[in-house]
Amino acid sequence: MSLMKHYLQFKDLRAEEYSYLFERARTIKRRFKNYERYQPLADRTLAMIFEKASTRTRVSFEAGMYQMGGSVVHLTTDGSQLGRSEPIEDSARVISRMVDLVMIRTFEQTKIEAFAAHSRVPVINGLTNEFHPCQILADLFTYLEHRAPVGAEGYDMNSLKGKVVAWVGDGNNMANTWLQAAEILGFTVHVSTPGGYEVDPKVAGIRSTDCYKVFDNPREACRGADLVTTDVWTSMGYEAENEARKTAFADWCVDSEMMALARPDALFMHCLPAHRGEEVAADVIDGPQSVVWDEAENRMHVQKALMEYLLIGRIG
Repeated sequence: MSLMKHYLQFKDLRAEEYSYLFERARTIKRRFKNYERYQPLADRTLAMIFEKASTRTRVSFEAGMYQMGGSVVHLTTDGSQLGRSEPIEDSARVISRMVDLVMIRTFEQTKIEAFAAHSRVPVINGLTNEFHPCQILADLFTYLEHRAPVGAEGYDMNSLKGKVVAWVGDGNNMANTWLQAAEILGFTVHVSTPGGYEVDPKVAGIRSTDCYKVFDNPREACRGADLVTTDVWTSMGYEAENEARKTAFADWCVDSEMMALARPDALFMHCLPAHRGEEVAADVIDGPQSVVWDEAENRMHVQKALMEYLLIGRIG
């Protein structure tokens, strides 16, 4: 691949590239499950930079890079110059001279964009306040895995066309990224948030509002949905608002009544960690329509495909 790519938000790649990534993730996952050794990233190094706490992001990237034959450098603001006010541009210039790939989990999207602008190597968004593209990559792969037929060229991407995703909860980084995915891949998001927590299409970075519909009533948002999904009411960085959010979001708990309004074969997803009894009822997240554990595992498989693509390009 002659042109270096970054993955800072979902719209950084085209629909055709996602089709390729989902097929690579399927192949890579099958090899992993069959204990087949596959190490195309031997002698490559991933730097992981964390300014926000992490469980799934760290484990999925670190395990994935090791399984692909590479190595990992783990950096936090507490244990590096990043926490001592070194300009982000200087950190990017230095770190990118020593590694092959950088994953950053931070606060403002502008920070990761500044880093990428001064990096010699691809940069991946592991989460920012505005976007969480790797999570939606995993979510869509999980949906295809459960609902899409597989043809000679992989998953039938038309399986996403015209589908409805119900987003119930905060108009946060996950909601923003779902909107970008809908615009690129041709499905619709039903968004229901409490007043004051709406999605801002300018922040989401979408060209039009045709890819989503807004519902004041979360139950109506779920009606006829193919997928119902949510997130915690209080994301990292907004802890001071926790009590106010609990009051505002009281009616936005995904429960069995909401799921009953969705299609009979609708799936439930949650990016985790989950607070049972707040944003989701226990009988939903632990119920038969929930695919949250496949969704969590698939972070690793899609990110392996993404890292392979950014570093090597297309295989075959």
